[in-house]
Amino acid sequence: MRDQDETFMREALDMARQGIELGHGGPFGAVLVRQGRVIGRGWNQVIHLNDPTAHAEMQAIREACRTLADYHLPGAVLYTTCEPCPMCLSAAYWAHIQRLVYAAEAGDAAAIGFSDREIMLELDRPSAERSIAVKQLLRDDSLALFARWEKSDKRIDY
Repeated sequence: MRDQDETFMREALDMARQGIELGHGGPFGAVLVRQGRVIGRGWNQVIHLNDPTAHAEMQAIREACRTLADYHLPGAVLYTTCEPCPMCLSAAYWAHIQRLVYAAEAGDAAAIGFSDREIMLELDRPSAERSIAVKQLLRDDSLALFARWEKSDKRIDY
């Protein structure tokens, strides 16, 4: 397992190098592996795509889901060059990724300007106290859609 982990982490590092050389975004790369086979790769493309969600892990998860035609990735291992941000970590949970292997720590990324600290603090605050203004509206209408989904013959739980 250790040799395999190192092999795939080196591939994630290569993804990060590629992104840096292309000028696509920050120095981050990721590889998703299942049963010893790469199912998704990605590097940070935030700048290139003008997309704040185009992190390396998100790109790798998207590619893996397209490759397997599935939104769940049980048994998959995510190799990433840095400890994932809250968004990427949440996506890993939503995708049912089994294991995570990372190289640099969040503090290492913060030292070069990629800090998740404020986001983490925001998530711990009640919604009314967050820096993004929050307003709840039309809850009953939304709950009616929830009820419709619950009864739908097209419903697939995920």
